[in-house]
Amino acid sequence: MNPKLLLKTIFLMAVLLLLVLMGMNNRQNIDLSLPPLFKNERLPAAIMYFGFFATGVLCGTVLTAGGGKRSAGKSRSEK
Repeated sequence: MNPKLLLKTIFLMAVLLLLVLMGMNNRQNIDLSLPPLFKNERLPAAIMYFGFFATGVLCGTVLTAGGGKRSAGKSRSEK
């Protein structure tokens, strides 16, 4: 198995563990104000943590998607 992939998986699992711990310990409702989308929404803190985390994961996935290896063309000395 690729060690870089294993390290990334362990890191993601650690972040998910922190998300679960925050959700278990922060059950109170809190205010969220985001005027362009909605005004003064009262949501459980755990739902907000999950939403922010999911948004970050999606953004990271979009930014790192693609980037496959391209075949190198012939150099000038080979022509």
